[in-house]
Amino acid sequence: MTIQLPGADGALRTYEPRTEPLALTAGAPFTSRTVYSAAHVVADPFADVSPDSPAAVDWDATLAFRRHLWSHGLGVAEAMDTAQRGMGLDWAGAAELIRRSAAEARAVGGRIACGVGTDQLTAGGTLAEVRAAYEEQLALVEESGARSILMASRALAAAASGPEDYLDVYGHLLRQASEPVILHWLGPMFDPALEGYWGSSDLDAATGAFLEVIAAHPDKVEGIKVSLLDAGREIDIRRRLPRGVRCYTGDDFNYPELIAGDEHGFSHALLGIFDPLGPLAAEAVRVLDTGNTAGFRELLDPTVELSRHLFQAPTRFYKTGVVFLAWLAGHQPHFTMVGGLQSARSLPHFARAYELADGLGLFPDPKLAEERMKTLLALYGVTQ
Repeated sequence: MTIQLPGADGALRTYEPRTEPLALTAGAPFTSRTVYSAAHVVADPFADVSPDSPAAVDWDATLAFRRHLWSHGLGVAEAMDTAQRGMGLDWAGAAELIRRSAAEARAVGGRIACGVGTDQLTAGGTLAEVRAAYEEQLALVEESGARSILMASRALAAAASGPEDYLDVYGHLLRQASEPVILHWLGPMFDPALEGYWGSSDLDAATGAFLEVIAAHPDKVEGIKVSLLDAGREIDIRRRLPRGVRCYTGDDFNYPELIAGDEHGFSHALLGIFDPLGPLAAEAVRVLDTGNTAGFRELLDPTVELSRHLFQAPTRFYKTGVVFLAWLAGHQPHFTMVGGLQSARSLPHFARAYELADGLGLFPDPKLAEERMKTLLALYGVTQ
């Protein structure tokens, strides 16, 4: 059996799908790395909403996907960029997601960390308002029992006049946090509104301010997540961290080499690509736990082409590919997204994503994935 897939040039090509998935099963907890998957949300396809409406979430399917990730030993990074935070999921929806996911994590013994931001400020805000918004979200996450991830703030980027404002706001939050947090530096390729974060568009200057915050409060920073798609800069930052502060890679282009590490250290992981790669990523980390770095790279390196495809510019639309693959894999019965974001990528983009994921053996039921891909193609007028 074959399937006709459209290419970027508009021409159809013939692809022969796999008939068997990659054999992957749950195993022992990880011992060498701490690994989080930033997880997507499943929209309610029957809700009568518009792209401007508050997010309508299918809570059962959303939580079921988190149980899938936990079953393979992965932690869940909740209410992050992958969950369409600020791109369809507003603060009210994120707050409900945090409460529900944290309760589910307690019930199943899953690791969870949740995003703390300022997205209740929909029209900018003063520095005082930014700090208050962060405080409100930090309190909710701490009350849920989850670890906090202090996310980059669009409102802070707009209100800050220089690095001293970042040092003041983050210093205040870290002093009042009841438990150590993860700091997240999200680059403008993921969100253009974050250009110049940490007080400068010069990355060397911004890195200096970022590290200054950490150095002033090393006891309140459990780790950092670096999402700049720049392996060299992440390695440099990693080597300059205070002892005991972890680096979690958020580099969806270079994650195998960063997790594998070098003679000076390694990165843990907090990655959006580990949403579709969950079981395969977990298997690779267990191989790494045995000291078999070559085996780890052998499993994970072939996934980079898929990840780079999903995260290609405009990078912020990678969530569309993540949800698309979850639909093909049978984790949800439809391909709709909150805010209508399923329209953010082209048919040739979807076709290539299907081809790469199928080639990796990511679909538990390759026949189901093929049928769903053909359904989507037919909606676009492609006959088989």
